[in-house]
Amino acid sequence: MIVVTGGAGFIGSCILAKLNERGREDLIVVDEVAAGDGKAENLKSKRYRSYEDKEEFLKKVLSDSIDPSVDTVIHMGACSATMGFDEAYYQKNNFEYTRDVARWCLRHDVRFIYASSASTYGDGLQGYSDDEAMLGRYRPLNFYGESKHKFDLWALEQGVLDRIVGLKFFNVYGPNEYHKGDMRSVVNKAYPRVVSEGRISLFKSYHPDYADGEQKRDFIYVKDAVDMTLFFLDHSDLSGIYNIGTGRARSWNDVAAALFSALGRPLRIDYVEMPPYLRPRYQYFTEAPMEKIRSVGYDRPFTTLEDGVFEYVCSYLNQKTFW
Repeated sequence: MIVVTGGAGFIGSCILAKLNERGREDLIVVDEVAAGDGKAENLKSKRYRSYEDKEEFLKKVLSDSIDPSVDTVIHMGACSATMGFDEAYYQKNNFEYTRDVARWCLRHDVRFIYASSASTYGDGLQGYSDDEAMLGRYRPLNFYGESKHKFDLWALEQGVLDRIVGLKFFNVYGPNEYHKGDMRSVVNKAYPRVVSEGRISLFKSYHPDYADGEQKRDFIYVKDAVDMTLFFLDHSDLSGIYNIGTGRARSWNDVAAALFSALGRPLRIDYVEMPPYLRPRYQYFTEAPMEKIRSVGYDRPFTTLEDGVFEYVCSYLNQKTFW
């Protein structure tokens, strides 16, 4: 049986969708779903054995009373807000929770696959290598990134990276992110205005090497991110930390162009001021080296930005449907 924490969230619910497509229903969904927060919609079409509140699940972890038939935990649950300022909350919710679940999995020889983040790489001056030997060089720019980085370092220091899998997700976009508020992808956030007004707003650049809208990210369609995650479910002999991206950075202008093209609209961009609090924490470039995951056998092609945005718009956003 498989536990998916954060199973009502964005990537977690997409993992459930893919597992259901494979015929898997022996699933325990762990999350925190509140009335009106939108996450319940992500679960409506999913098939699973049971749902558990995240705090109740943690109590079972700490009391060692998890169903003994669980053989895998895919841990996607976390607060992913990059601009939160409650350091103690990130410490408890992201680092300590992950550590406690990992310890239980390690004690019981349960497969543990967890979500790390490209936010751990900070400003990128030290690169984006998923070589574990490089972990100590990185300096995240926010509490979210720090909480993820802290667990990566804990796993390294405990000498357990040869028994677990950490996935550094880059900029994931796609269906099932409707509930994420400000943490939604730009495609999702901009879609209503492009439809109603035919315009999009992007941040101006404050870096001399990047023109307005030419700040770059490694954008990965959620279906590719799910395929890479489940690759490690299928290959239980693999362990360590791996980037989950495409290996090709694209600009925000490219994202806008793909969105307008999918909607058949002429491109119109307004460049707006970046909030002052964000400027010192802003990543101008991210790109995932993908050699490591390729070297262990993942050989599927990545969805192009244009194709991913087109499918997202035409198959999901236009109908507000879910995967």
